[in-house]
Amino acid sequence: MNTPHIAIIGVGMAGVTCARTLRQAGYQVTLFEKSRGPGGRMSTRASAFGSFDHGTQYFTVRDPRFALAIGTSPGVCKPWSANAVRVLDPNGRVIEAALPGGERHWVATPGMNGLVKAWAAPLVADGRVHVQTRVTHIMADPLRKKGWQLQTESEDGGQQVHAGFDQVILAIPPAQAAALLKASDLSALAEPLDKVRVDPCWTLMLAYPQAVQPGLITIGPQWNAARSTHHRIAWMARESSKPGRERIERWTVQASAPWSAEHINDAPERVKGKLIKAFAEITGIRVTPAHADVHRWLYAKTAQALGTSHLWFKDRGIGLCGDWCLGHRAEDAFVSGLELALSVLKKR
Repeated sequence: MNTPHIAIIGVGMAGVTCARTLRQAGYQVTLFEKSRGPGGRMSTRASAFGSFDHGTQYFTVRDPRFALAIGTSPGVCKPWSANAVRVLDPNGRVIEAALPGGERHWVATPGMNGLVKAWAAPLVADGRVHVQTRVTHIMADPLRKKGWQLQTESEDGGQQVHAGFDQVILAIPPAQAAALLKASDLSALAEPLDKVRVDPCWTLMLAYPQAVQPGLITIGPQWNAARSTHHRIAWMARESSKPGRERIERWTVQASAPWSAEHINDAPERVKGKLIKAFAEITGIRVTPAHADVHRWLYAKTAQALGTSHLWFKDRGIGLCGDWCLGHRAEDAFVSGLELALSVLKKR
């Protein structure tokens, strides 16, 4: 029996979880990622002043399968004592001062992409991860019954066809998955995605090397993370408070979904100025940052989930997974990728 060969589009938490599960079962897996490396929304941005977790801020561990999987990469994940303020009013005053339930917050080290990179490492070593490679079409393979081939485009515009796949899995945001399926004459498979909604988010990254760290903080609040009811800002986190991070004072600020949607096509410099002003209003930090940058996430947080862990069109050999299937947590992405892999394996 020939070893099945599966193409996975997207190298975030869901895609890598699915890939490593199939690889461990003896499948041949090839991954395609339009960005520079593994991570997806569990991404980390480097700067001259230290790194920023500009996507996922932390994760929880509720599913025992997730706990077991994390245990396969000892030392990568550490608890974060965020000293988190639950809610701030628009002026930065504390409304509620503790996160409910005492649930532990976890982060990967040295950045949030550390866990996905660790899990992807064997696949990278196999030469099976193609980065900066965007899949533009899924096509029937003329040389293989029920087989597939992918047309891809590299950052420099070069095009290539990758053939010989038995199944194709899309581990990308639903809007991107729907667009790819429709472009590939597979529109019927995209119909369940119509009800899924994922909100955008502008993320601001700030560095203040003039502040004293750790412990003797000379500027800003004494908490390390907060949710905000300010109309522009939903979340703020002091990056240097996370384990395994550089000590220079850095903040990641995530805009609210309504404000991000309203300003999604604004120039980055305009967004940066507005978010810095709102950050100053909330925290009282009015010092000019030594570093300020923004990142636009078109698909940041699930607002309306699919309601099932994955989609698997067995007769077509096409599957879809992602956090958006179940919710917005990193753990949802893990469960989605794992359960899709298990569905694929049922045929053996």
